[in-house]
Amino acid sequence: MTELTPLGAPDRLELGEGVRWADGRLVCVDILTGRLLTPDGDDPNGDGAAPLRPLARLDVPLGAVAPVAGRPGTWIAAAGTGICLLTPGTAPEWLADPEGDATRAMRMNDGCADPHGRFWAGSMAYDGTPGAGSLYRTGPDGTVTRALDDITVPNGPAFDGDGATMYLADSARGLVRRYPVDPRDGGLGEGEEFARVTGGSPDGMTVDREGALWTAVWGAGEVRRYLPDGTLATVLRLPVAQPAGLCLGGDDGRTLYVTTARVGLAAPGLLDGAVFRARVEVPGLPTAAYRPTVS
Repeated sequence: MTELTPLGAPDRLELGEGVRWADGRLVCVDILTGRLLTPDGDDPNGDGAAPLRPLARLDVPLGAVAPVAGRPGTWIAAAGTGICLLTPGTAPEWLADPEGDATRAMRMNDGCADPHGRFWAGSMAYDGTPGAGSLYRTGPDGTVTRALDDITVPNGPAFDGDGATMYLADSARGLVRRYPVDPRDGGLGEGEEFARVTGGSPDGMTVDREGALWTAVWGAGEVRRYLPDGTLATVLRLPVAQPAGLCLGGDDGRTLYVTTARVGLAAPGLLDGAVFRARVEVPGLPTAAYRPTVS
């Protein structure tokens, strides 16, 4: 059985998520500290053996990023209570603040770009209020639209290769739903239950080249792979309690990277908060970029 092993870096993240393989390197976020991180030093394979170096640090939580096409070194980010463009060394360029006037304390959580160049990200209440979260879609013109509501803790989303299908986890409800996506405008069709996760909560997700969905399972110390028909096909176990984000990357797309978390643990172990990796048989899809129509 494939085993997940910790990378050489000694770093331990409070809430490691948003892990991506982009532009030939690994990046991830530590949500509550607002940091965007990448392996430091001479690391030509991008395998994370070096310590993690901050690319950027915000004074608000940083949920997830995606690269911006045509702007090397710039990311679109789900951060604080909104969406911004993030270029290290400069102030964030805020596109929208959809949760800034919410009646309770909110923050952005996980997110990603789809193959059509749109950026999707979810929001949640700090106190976990049921149904307080939403899923937002950022179009190529920078307009941010609420695509779904009544979500408690949104994670993902993840898209298939042509962007016609979106998977979204509502972690607090232990549920992954699947939605058809209109390629013209990103409109979502009627969602259906894809998988009900037991023994933990579905968290970060990605889709591989066979159309199978990988998800980190918070609280179970596992990564699970579901076939397109919803059948559970693979379970990888970690020596930690809280795997949170994952991606498939490396030069051939066959390295699975998993971020984990220490937050909320009364007595974190030595590996809680570490980044793990494993070799898998089926490669992942390329990381999609946000493609703005205005510079």
